[in-house]
Amino acid sequence: MRPHAVVKQALAMGLDMIAICDHNSAENVSSFMGVGLEKGLTVLPGMEVTSKEEIHLIALFNRPEDCLALQDVIYRNLPGENVEEVFGPQTMVNEKDETIGYNQKMLIGATLLPIEGIVSMVGSLGGVAIASHIDRQAFSILGQLGFIPEGMPLDGLEISPRTSQEEARRRFHSYRRFSFVRFSDAHYLEDIGKSFTHFLLEKTTSEEVKKALHRQEGRKVLEQ
Repeated sequence: MRPHAVVKQALAMGLDMIAICDHNSAENVSSFMGVGLEKGLTVLPGMEVTSKEEIHLIALFNRPEDCLALQDVIYRNLPGENVEEVFGPQTMVNEKDETIGYNQKMLIGATLLPIEGIVSMVGSLGGVAIASHIDRQAFSILGQLGFIPEGMPLDGLEISPRTSQEEARRRFHSYRRFSFVRFSDAHYLEDIGKSFTHFLLEKTTSEEVKKALHRQEGRKVLEQ
């Protein structure tokens, strides 16, 4: 999952835009963005944050500095250190695919931050907040809370590949005010592009994605 391999696979699958969303960290986004720019693929800086309730939230940005500002807050509220013998090394890489260091924080763990605070923080940084795999029991807002709090400013809801669009509309009918999206959640190269979302956008930016999720100015999520 080094930058050149990921970008090459995404282009081979016909993707126009991907996001790099490591758990609770954005150390590698700039390297992936640089390779994407060189090869003609938009790479959005992102993160998959784990709240104190053990809810996963996807945060997408345009500027790496906004993503890194979120990382600063996450790191201050992320207890524990990584145990490489159990979880493996957490590698930091450059645009040449070279290892430049190892992250020693417990990135797989939960932060001390509540989900509502994380969503608000992403919004204040100009980002897009999407609740991860809401159809799964583990690490989802519905699995952990049983409901989506009224007034929470989420931009969209992610459905995992295990649930069809028709089943999602039936199961989550009460949340039809939100746009549903699908992503590959790829942890391996061969999974990149297996699941994706078609957006009607003017350009490949997180601002345009946000407009599409809220059906604004002609932008929208296209049915699949």
